[in-house]
Amino acid sequence: MTTPLERSTTWPYEDGEPGAFTYARFSSPTVAEAERRLGELDGGEALLFASGTAASTAIVLALLEPGQTVALAAGAYYGTGVMLDELARWGVRHVEFDQTGPPPNDVDLIWLEAPSNPFLTMPDFEAACAHPALVVCDATAATPLNVRPLDHGCDVVVHSATKYLAGHDDALVGAVVTRNTEIAARLREHRTRTGCVCAPDVAWLLLRGLQTLEVRLARQTASARAIVERLRDHPAVERVRYPGFGALLSFDVVDANAARRVETGTRLIANMTSLGGVRSRIEARSRWEGDRVSPGLLRLSVGLEDPDALWADLEQALARA
Repeated sequence: MTTPLERSTTWPYEDGEPGAFTYARFSSPTVAEAERRLGELDGGEALLFASGTAASTAIVLALLEPGQTVALAAGAYYGTGVMLDELARWGVRHVEFDQTGPPPNDVDLIWLEAPSNPFLTMPDFEAACAHPALVVCDATAATPLNVRPLDHGCDVVVHSATKYLAGHDDALVGAVVTRNTEIAARLREHRTRTGCVCAPDVAWLLLRGLQTLEVRLARQTASARAIVERLRDHPAVERVRYPGFGALLSFDVVDANAARRVETGTRLIANMTSLGGVRSRIEARSRWEGDRVSPGLLRLSVGLEDPDALWADLEQALARA
């Protein structure tokens, strides 16, 4: 049965006292139900935010203080580093480290990504969780169907639920999941005070996406694996990155000009940003990330189209590289 969409912003008191819902900045029935279902999937208490970046920013502002340091996985989502650069104005520092090994000693929060975007490396969970610092893992590209960071000892998992969890390119939403009741309470307090809560309409769209997550991701993963094998044998492709699961991959062609010809040469695969939707998309990441990535790096998010049709489209575009 479809969960009702409750758009109310206020609710009456019960016998003169606030009930479960009073004001939508605190929570609402549709948001709470989406949080419940995602929490069950990820194995903790979930909180929804206005976007993935809002969720990530809330983690840093709510759990750290000026003068503290984040150890950020090198090659993690570009926007996370941009967000941390912005928060440097508030005295929060960050350093990068190779997440396939142990984090640096003198840090207060460790930020992993499983897998990293767009380099698709996986963290050494054991090494990170042996550190006394809080451990956060961005599992956007994996989803709870492939990786549940809380089961590996992480304190907090964060998702840009805009991507695979919602899955249809029509819902901007972020999520944080934790088993630590104090962390959950602090994040809920921060969300209430700063107003970065998810809207009920968006939560309803997330609920819709969660209903089809398993079947969508199975189809996307099967197609991605088939494309990866063909890319590895293609003469125009210099390197392929894929973690062995999921629908996100990246590959290198010879240079930036070749990457531009490939991304603008596809017909079925859209030349657009983001990932996780039902439509496949490709883009050269150097336009956003500069020298942090190789000039010929292309990120491909595989959608629900016929895999043979996707490969035919990619093959004819690679002929231009």
